[in-house]
Amino acid sequence: LGNRTGQPYILQTNVFTGGQGNKEQRIFLWFDPTKEFHRYSILWNMYQIVFYVDDVPIRVFKNSKDLGVKFPFDQPMKIYNSLWNADDWATRGGLEKTDWSKAPFIAGYKSFHIDGCEASVNAKFCATQGKRWWDQVEFRDLDAAQWRRLKWVREKFTIYNYCNDRKRLPQIPPECKRDRDI
Repeated sequence: LGNRTGQPYILQTNVFTGGQGNKEQRIFLWFDPTKEFHRYSILWNMYQIVFYVDDVPIRVFKNSKDLGVKFPFDQPMKIYNSLWNADDWATRGGLEKTDWSKAPFIAGYKSFHIDGCEASVNAKFCATQGKRWWDQVEFRDLDAAQWRRLKWVREKFTIYNYCNDRKRLPQIPPECKRDRDI
């Protein structure tokens, strides 16, 4: 998201399930992403969705279907890249406005790679579900070192987590009570 020169850059993640989002989390990046390319990746399997930056987990959304929380089992993933004017909310709540004299704004990919299961329009599940590398036991949860790194991100860089927003959500969402999310 937008930033002021010299200030940290903000990365926002959101999880959409059943057509509903509103599961935002925002972190300050611990580096300047304009200086060099970084690796942004997502592990999405039947057990969890994990967002990574340079192999550091920055967010985990566990499958909490048993708690009544929708999880995107049969919703194909779509990847979007877009630039849009969101300076009414994204830049410190609209305090910073886009400097259009700096246009054009350019974003790019390097070493873009997808390893997934191609879903047809009518497919409910991948034909090889449970047999791919991401479904193996070691990818069902973070290991101890990954949990420590996620804790580091949460303690040092998290600036917004919907799980902690009592103004917007007076009750803690059920998925937030699972696996060290709050």
